[in-house]
Amino acid sequence: MSRGRTERLVNLVICLLSTRRFLTAAQIAATVPGYEHNPDDPREHDAFQRKFERDKAELRDLGVPLETGTASVFDTEPGYRIARREYALPDIHLEPEEAAAVGIAARLWRHAGLAAAASSGLTKLRAAGVEVDPTTTLGVEPVVTVDPAFEPLTAAVRARQPVSFDYHPPERDTTTTRKLQPWGVVCWRGKWYVVGHDLDRKAARCFRLSRIVGGVRRSGRAGAYEPPADVDLISYVARFSGPVERTHRATLLVKPGRAAGVRRWATEVVPGPQGDRVVLPFAEADSFAGWLVGYGADVLVLDPPVLRDRVIARLEEISAGHPVVAPAQRREMSFGGRT
Repeated sequence: MSRGRTERLVNLVICLLSTRRFLTAAQIAATVPGYEHNPDDPREHDAFQRKFERDKAELRDLGVPLETGTASVFDTEPGYRIARREYALPDIHLEPEEAAAVGIAARLWRHAGLAAAASSGLTKLRAAGVEVDPTTTLGVEPVVTVDPAFEPLTAAVRARQPVSFDYHPPERDTTTTRKLQPWGVVCWRGKWYVVGHDLDRKAARCFRLSRIVGGVRRSGRAGAYEPPADVDLISYVARFSGPVERTHRATLLVKPGRAAGVRRWATEVVPGPQGDRVVLPFAEADSFAGWLVGYGADVLVLDPPVLRDRVIARLEEISAGHPVVAPAQRREMSFGGRT
């Protein structure tokens, strides 16, 4: 679906939800952006009617309860509205752990430069009666590293505007300039990639954001292309990256009964007095360390040293971003500033 049609449908839904009376097609055409036309011109009026019929069918296919009726017995032309009682979401009930997960996700999006979307999502949850307490996140804080190219590339994706950038492939010592029509930005194995149509090579390509050198430059006009509707960006990046080869082995000390996710991948588990000695394969130390950090004090890396160093570095990054709060200050914060 094109961006223009999507915006028109959203505007139509907002219009029909904002009134309790039935609105005629003429009233909708005069109110909803995207339906502007000259009603005295037969060709323009026929085009509007076809467009409106398609949009009504689309809304019904999406499950929107579109009602047809008249405002009074004297009206000869039918009107339309959306019944709020049928359109409203049912009550949303979240367990404390689920509410904590929502709060963590919102903070992750804020760190990734998507604060507006996260704020909108939380606002909608609160409007539905679900209060997400940011303090009830069990002491967990998302660790997010976003490459500088993330925001300009996602903005170009939304605008459907070509870009160019200098790229440093791992097999070369120099950079090359790439020209791309970006389709989307996705995360795969802890790394961010942009997928799109390479204008010079006239084929689909994906590029890792951490290998982009310098800034991302926009070129051409907005709306210059349409991304393919059937492309699976994650699958494309997965094929580009090749299969995961877990050729390394890690030895961990895991607390009894904890870190079920680590145990699921283990090839060897030996119980011990201080915990279980667990051996499991991994592919790349940096991303694997980021995964292990999520288990906190339940997992201790024994070997190899390079993995232990990466975990320590991650923990030091988290500690640097969250300075220790004095006990008196913690008491003051816990009582909302009242002592």
